[in-house]
Amino acid sequence: MSESNDSDVSSEVEAELGMADSAGPDLEFHGGAAASAIPLGVFVVWAVVQSGLFGIGDTTGLVVGMLFALVVGLFFAKGDWKHYANTIFEGMTQRVAATAIVAWLWAGMFAQLLQDGGFVRGLIWTAQALPVSQGVLVQILPAVTFLLAALLATGIGTGYGTAVTFVTTFFPATVLLGANPVLMFGAVLSGAAFGDNLAPVSDTTIVSAVTQNADIGGVVASRFKYAITAASLAFVAYLVAGAAMPTTAGSGGLPTGTPVGLVHLVSMGVVIYTAIRGRHIVEAITWGMLVAIACNLLLGLQSLSGIVSFVAPQNAPFAGAFTWLPFLSIAGPDTTAGVGGSLYSGAAGFFPLIVLTLLIVAGARIMIQGGAFHAIQEFLLSTVATSVRRAETTLVLGTALVNAAITINTAAEIAISPYVARIGESFNINGYRRANILDANTSALGYIFPWAGGVLAGYSAMPALVDQYGAQMLVSPVRVVPFVFHGWFLFAVFLVAALTGFGLEYVPDRESEEVSRV
Repeated sequence: MSESNDSDVSSEVEAELGMADSAGPDLEFHGGAAASAIPLGVFVVWAVVQSGLFGIGDTTGLVVGMLFALVVGLFFAKGDWKHYANTIFEGMTQRVAATAIVAWLWAGMFAQLLQDGGFVRGLIWTAQALPVSQGVLVQILPAVTFLLAALLATGIGTGYGTAVTFVTTFFPATVLLGANPVLMFGAVLSGAAFGDNLAPVSDTTIVSAVTQNADIGGVVASRFKYAITAASLAFVAYLVAGAAMPTTAGSGGLPTGTPVGLVHLVSMGVVIYTAIRGRHIVEAITWGMLVAIACNLLLGLQSLSGIVSFVAPQNAPFAGAFTWLPFLSIAGPDTTAGVGGSLYSGAAGFFPLIVLTLLIVAGARIMIQGGAFHAIQEFLLSTVATSVRRAETTLVLGTALVNAAITINTAAEIAISPYVARIGESFNINGYRRANILDANTSALGYIFPWAGGVLAGYSAMPALVDQYGAQMLVSPVRVVPFVFHGWFLFAVFLVAALTGFGLEYVPDRESEEVSRV
């Protein structure tokens, strides 16, 4: 998801794993440990019905589903219900949820500044100026967008932030040029998944290395061959699909492209450079936001009131004395009081997703404290993972299953990592290999499931685009599932590697360096 201070990440991971790997459950349920999985199970059913059967990609609806699921789980809890309730609060305060929330908020504000500053029009101008026909351009746009999104995600270490930024900027520009919206959304998610998996500063990379007692540099180097294989296949797939799938070329509504908006390539460059230099992602995006604000104001791309504005009601006691401020006005017959501007709209669109994230992590906490994860681990160790290849196949499919329930990929990694470590160590599988299996599947599938955090991060930025560019900007999370090519190929690469033993390393084959704190 995002880069964090490594010592903080490591200590937080170790604390949470201490909870996850305890010998016995802290919560008891009617029906045994398996019943602690009821909240997440009910949520998945709700999500499948809402998103899959009914085709409704409403994040607030998923919030209601998770609330309903937690209430259902309450009736299966034994003893005083306050222990169940306290576990919900404990889960909602976990760092993994806060990390995703911070990435969304900062990336949302930054992306909105770029969009309102004319970056989309700058991209359209660039595309129109290229010496290729529009038909050819539209066909290659998905592949190009995949590469650019992968580059940004690898540089800044946040796939969620990349999904937000590209859906807000590159996605509308390419769709207006005629590219297939579903394919473009898939390309953005694929690029985000690539960076989340490979970036040394990504939380998923750090968690996968630390939990498997491997150094981060070695983990990144060892997983490159898998990531680049999947990426190469995905790039070809986007070229083929771009040529084969229907486009919206000639549909009209294309705004006039202007080159001045390309100044925000500097804003994005500042974010990438600062992140690569080892700065926290919050600091990196903050510098990018400051540069974007300066560019918008100095070049006349946006007024101060467009960045942040206050509209006071007519009966406000003191507002009239401050109307000389460029960002304050009084509500009239056709306006309503409130706060607005790029910073406001960029952050506000993610509030339902933030609530959903907190509730999902709370559900995962209940499942861990109730012993369901421990029971699954014991079952797999005793009955399924009976050979090295069966063990690795179990790890691949097990991480996929957990990701279907815990849709925030870092939280899924923390929950499943003790099981990965225990099974892997029992068959003497190298820590690098274990870390790669763990991270690849959580990164890939975290951008595929319709209710996954990465998908919803991008989808949550789309409603605002509809008002500005039209209904074609809204892509159902269900429709995009088959077109997250890199995610599917990365999952397939590791499944084949597990079944065939390709790239398998045992502990004596290569000694890990002291576990890096980055």
